[in-house]
Amino acid sequence: MQYWLFKSEPSTWSWEDQVAKGEAGEEWDGVRNYQARNNMRLMKTGDLGFFYHSQSEKAVVGIVEVIAESHPDSTTDDARWDCVDIRAVKEVPQAVTLEQIKGDLRLSEMALVKNTRLSVQPVTADEWSIVLELAGEK
Repeated sequence: MQYWLFKSEPSTWSWEDQVAKGEAGEEWDGVRNYQARNNMRLMKTGDLGFFYHSQSEKAVVGIVEVIAESHPDSTTDDARWDCVDIRAVKEVPQAVTLEQIKGDLRLSEMALVKNTRLSVQPVTADEWSIVLELAGEK
């Protein structure tokens, strides 16, 4: 299993919006960055990801699961752009802020720290465990 981080502005697509989609989930569409797209092309069904509210909140707020592997993005006719489908798994007990992540030396190499603008990022197994610990997840 691999781990990921999906960033969204809450005013565009929030954790609550994701949860409302239920088991059916939703396409993670509209990504127009090659690196983020390439990350989605590496995803497998069952991979887990953090749902991260960007902009004003800047925090991991939930956990999602990849439920459909890379396929053409339905929001464009441009064949260069793919997406995956994700579903909400659970809200984290405590949101983990970017400030907390940057303040934890164990996470100094995390993509979120090194490349804060990338909308779909890989997360290592160690980083996954540390963020879960910070979130109060057992």
